[in-house]
Amino acid sequence: MSCIMKATIIFFLLAQVSWAGPFQQRGLFDFMLEDEASGMGPDDHDSDVPELPPMGPVCPFRCQCHFRVVQCSDLGLNKVPTDLPPDTTLLDLQNNKITEIKDGDFKNLNNLHALILVNNKISKISPGAFAPLVKLERLYLSKNHLKELPEKMPKTLKELRVHENEITKVRKSVFNGLNQMIVVELGTNPLKSSGIENGAFQGMKRLSYIRIADTNITAIPQGLPSTLTELHLDGNKISKVDASSLKGLNNLAKLGLSFNSISVVENGSLANTPHLRELHLNNNKLVKVPGGLPEHKYIQVVYLHNNNISTVGTNDFCPPGFNTKKASYSGVSLFSNPVQYWEIQPSTFRCIYVPSAVQLGNYK
Repeated sequence: MSCIMKATIIFFLLAQVSWAGPFQQRGLFDFMLEDEASGMGPDDHDSDVPELPPMGPVCPFRCQCHFRVVQCSDLGLNKVPTDLPPDTTLLDLQNNKITEIKDGDFKNLNNLHALILVNNKISKISPGAFAPLVKLERLYLSKNHLKELPEKMPKTLKELRVHENEITKVRKSVFNGLNQMIVVELGTNPLKSSGIENGAFQGMKRLSYIRIADTNITAIPQGLPSTLTELHLDGNKISKVDASSLKGLNNLAKLGLSFNSISVVENGSLANTPHLRELHLNNNKLVKVPGGLPEHKYIQVVYLHNNNISTVGTNDFCPPGFNTKKASYSGVSLFSNPVQYWEIQPSTFRCIYVPSAVQLGNYK
């Protein structure tokens, strides 16, 4: 080969190298494309290069996720976020603009224990919306626009709070089978006594707390479960307490009946609550101290202020003898009544060992 031909070949080779330039990556998958072009597969790379772990559940946009708690409150959401992490145990959706809970909104959330939907605009809940929540224990639906209680709530539910809605009916079928339920909060709804079915709460075998305050009911609901320890019915339109309304409440420890229109507590009514410790009857229309207090062994707090009580007898609070076994009172209020405190005999409070426990006089 002549010297001229060799020089020509070297010239062309140098020219191709200078035109090629360095590799520039323009996309995420450029290296993959280069491997495919060269015939090299992913298994042909160096085996010492570590692989990236698979991506886990993604937190919904604008929400905050931490230790299985998903917080999506105060975001102006009008629906439940999609693709919620399946390991979520607490979902906070309060203070949004959600109007409806649909089937599938909580799919795959079979580890959820608490669901907070307080202060939205929810007026409709599909019957199967809560079906996937097989471990749900706490459901908070207060401050919405619900006109009835949700159907088919999880059997694992222990606490239900639905106050400040537009509920007018409480059906027995809604609570049927909810044997784990402990707390029910139904206050500040336009409920009437006719809207609560007789025995609506009877099927709940562990229920201990009910609050139906600030509604339009005119009587204590019938057929309450014997497991109740607290019953709060303040701020209603109840005018009378009779023996049948408290029948069977053997475990009741606290009874709240303040701010009603009660003028009569029938004799024998308190005997149906033998373990009662607190009785709140302030801000009513009572004209005398309710009967049965001297025979009560455990009652310690009796609020009777802001009534129409004009006389207090020496045996209205304490049994006749001094040796009768009875818990001492820790609080008795009689102020803002027509009775003159100087007319009450000192022996009236002989079973009260701390004088400061009795509140007399007019403090208006």
